Amino acid sequence: MKKLVLILVLLFANTVFSQQIKLEKGKYFVDGQQISTRETRQLLLTDYKATRLFQKAKSKEGIGGLLLGAGIAMTVTDLAIGLFSDVKYPTAITYVGVATMAISVPILSGRRKMIKEAIDSYNQTAKQLGSNDDSFKYQIVANQNGIGIQLKF
Repeated sequence: MKKLVLILVLLFANTVFSQQIKLEKGKYFVDGQQISTRETRQLLLTDYKATRLFQKAKSKEGIGGLLLGAGIAMTVTDLAIGLFSDVKYPTAITYVGVATMAISVPILSGRRKMIKEAIDSYNQTAKQLGSNDDSFKYQIVANQNGIGIQLKF
């Protein structure tokens, strides 16, 4: 089992570092195949800066989307109440809904740039690791515990 794991590590170690993520129309691609956001997040874990930027962008996307959805829901609900009953329209709910939608715009504004920066950072790091043969070394070592293989990344 140990030999099998060692052989797999040696065969696939260089290809792991050379994966480049491409962002096209809000979708992530590696080697021409679309990958999910979860898989993208897993790939970005090798670069701390890229991981932090990606997480911040996804947090902004979630919070901004929630605020935008809540604002639309409040406005449409108040509009429906105003149309189907004899209540004066617009009420405070419409104004709060519009304000919530307006607040969501600056929150959502920088997320695409942050995702692009995260992917560019990851690709730059992957390119450096993939082109640098010194980044992955293995050698045979012997000590008081026996003989083994040492892997350095």
